[in-house]
Amino acid sequence: MSGQSYFDDTEKRALEKGLQAKEAVQLDSSHVLDRKCSWVRTRRILALICACTFLLGQSAYSYWPSARSSRPYPLTSGDIDYSALCPQSEEISPSANAGLAEQLDKLYSQREVKEWAYENLGGAVRIPTETYDDIPPPGEDSRWDTFAVLHKYFEKRFPLVHSKLQVTKINMYALVFHWQGSDESLKPIILTGHQDVVPVLPDTVDQWIQPPFSGYYDGTWIWGRGSCDDKSGTLASLTAVETLLKQGFKPKRTVVLAYGIDEERGGEHGAGHIAEYLLKVYGEDGFAVLVDEGGGYKDLGNVIISSPNTAEKGKLNVQIEVTTLGGHSSVPPPHTGIGYLSTLITSLEANPFPVELKRSSTYFKTLQCAAAYDDSLPSDYRELVAKASIDDIALAQVQEYLLAQRPDFYRAKFGTTQAIDLIHGGVKVNALPEHVWTVANHRIADWSNPAEVRSRYIDVLSPVATELNLTLHAFGLPALPSLEQSRASAGLITLSDIYDEPLAPAPVTPTFGSPAWELLSGTILSTLGSAIRSDVTEKPAYVGPELSIGNTDTHYYWNLTRNIFRYGHLGEDDRYNGAHTVNEAIKAEGYLEKVRFYSRFILNADETHLLDSY
Repeated sequence: MSGQSYFDDTEKRALEKGLQAKEAVQLDSSHVLDRKCSWVRTRRILALICACTFLLGQSAYSYWPSARSSRPYPLTSGDIDYSALCPQSEEISPSANAGLAEQLDKLYSQREVKEWAYENLGGAVRIPTETYDDIPPPGEDSRWDTFAVLHKYFEKRFPLVHSKLQVTKINMYALVFHWQGSDESLKPIILTGHQDVVPVLPDTVDQWIQPPFSGYYDGTWIWGRGSCDDKSGTLASLTAVETLLKQGFKPKRTVVLAYGIDEERGGEHGAGHIAEYLLKVYGEDGFAVLVDEGGGYKDLGNVIISSPNTAEKGKLNVQIEVTTLGGHSSVPPPHTGIGYLSTLITSLEANPFPVELKRSSTYFKTLQCAAAYDDSLPSDYRELVAKASIDDIALAQVQEYLLAQRPDFYRAKFGTTQAIDLIHGGVKVNALPEHVWTVANHRIADWSNPAEVRSRYIDVLSPVATELNLTLHAFGLPALPSLEQSRASAGLITLSDIYDEPLAPAPVTPTFGSPAWELLSGTILSTLGSAIRSDVTEKPAYVGPELSIGNTDTHYYWNLTRNIFRYGHLGEDDRYNGAHTVNEAIKAEGYLEKVRFYSRFILNADETHLLDSY
């Protein structure tokens, strides 16, 4: 409830009690009137004091935990059904294939099978399939040749996959494997990933503990670029399928594997072409469920929470160009093109995009699941999140508190981000730059869209352009004139989209109560509950949805199914130093659990009735 409504209710109760007191005591009319007025005045004052105290408590609570004693909502755990905040599925383990699942776990526990699985990944890492922003289509640049080497490696390591499954190459190097099921009435499932990796900067090579393309297994970690993103996902699914084939498994439900080649630069040449092919073969909404790279699980001490990404932010790259007259630098104007551009950049960074934690957002569901099951969180915070499910004041306080703790991280979760990533200007030290530019990358909030991003550029930069006497051309719209029509413009600002096509936020995948979500989360729970690694099996595990703040190949696959899950089943501590950075490495036993997850998901999908409605 709001502070104002609280005050109104308190005042009403005070008045009612005053009237009841009047009726109970029989005094003469003048004394009754005097006492009534005095009583009402007293009650009004008390109500005002209570209301002010309440509102002050609300304000103080935003600086929690320093003001934890001022709890605006005196709730106890007995007042809250935490499980309702984040409903859980039952564990789903193979039933008809229970014996096979047990046999697989025995195999994955054997030293020689582990080493085979680890080398599957290590050998793939040793093939540097780097993709670059400026790379042209396959066939037009020799940098694609390494993908042919990777394919030869796949053929060697996974002979049954290549002999038993139909293999289709799309746009030369993208791969699709079709594993035909015996029951064509069942919608197929699709597991996707990508073969490419981000480049390694040459001047960082000496900072790596192991060489960046070594694929070296040191007994704990498998080292090298792509070990986390995303060769581990691609190789884990291939390893799972090869192992199932070795055991003689024949699916009832068709399984499709699809691996792009340029996810790290937008996916146009890989996933974009794969999607066109799959739409022709299977049709729109032709798959029951799709699983791509994405979220994982986190050990919080007492519990494990797994977070499949069920929503994904949009993307827009904006180029800002400034064109001015050149000349000799010995007679410079007040601002060079670089100076103008710097002012524009400064204005953008001084006016970040607004943030808002919305109750309907996927990330609020993430917060609810943490509040529901992570008992290491302070009780006051958990109660506030629970209250925020229905109360706007509490919702605003959750946002304020989180932004105070980790502003950059939570701004990325709650709103549209802006990062100036590229800049260019000038060709010689004594020549005024005539053309300079910068590019900003935006990841668009799931409640926004590219049009709103462009509109904000115009709102922020139009007054700056006017002040600097620059003409503004924005995204193909009519030019906004300079400050004085009688005076020549000092230059031209051009705003335009660049590189990838603008991408709207992804459609949100159905979760709680959805059959596909039940299958995925049930498989996750059973995989964690039966894990080969001993550090997770004795802890309770829970599953809740998450928002992906990056972008994956899945945006090309929106028409294939509405059940898109970005999930890689990797523990947070299974990455040595993260992805896209120096010392990328994956913990070997974490990678093996990815293999187990894909194996169990294929078996569960094969015998479940949860997907029958699709």
